[in-house]
Amino acid sequence: MPRKFVLHDGKRGSALALRITPRAERNQIVGLLADGTIKVQLASDPSDENANQILLAYLSEVLGVPKTRVEIVAGESGRDKLISILDMDSETAHDRILAHVE
Repeated sequence: MPRKFVLHDGKRGSALALRITPRAERNQIVGLLADGTIKVQLASDPSDENANQILLAYLSEVLGVPKTRVEIVAGESGRDKLISILDMDSETAHDRILAHVE
């Protein structure tokens, strides 16, 4: 059984930590780091101004929420990011993320 990673319930939703790997063949969640950070590969160049928008669109699809419910709250210009998911508890986010780990 996959190890449960760390998500946090907040006042309005949950948050998760991501490590982004650019220049992938396609957007995908590939695994978890030892500290629970979710590894995501993106099919975009790291210098692409739209890379964060591509990430948010992908996560909204994976989580089944509108793009307006997912936002980057830290690490906008780096590979390590903290993402906020509004109106979703950590258990639901956990289940949906695990369903997409490839």
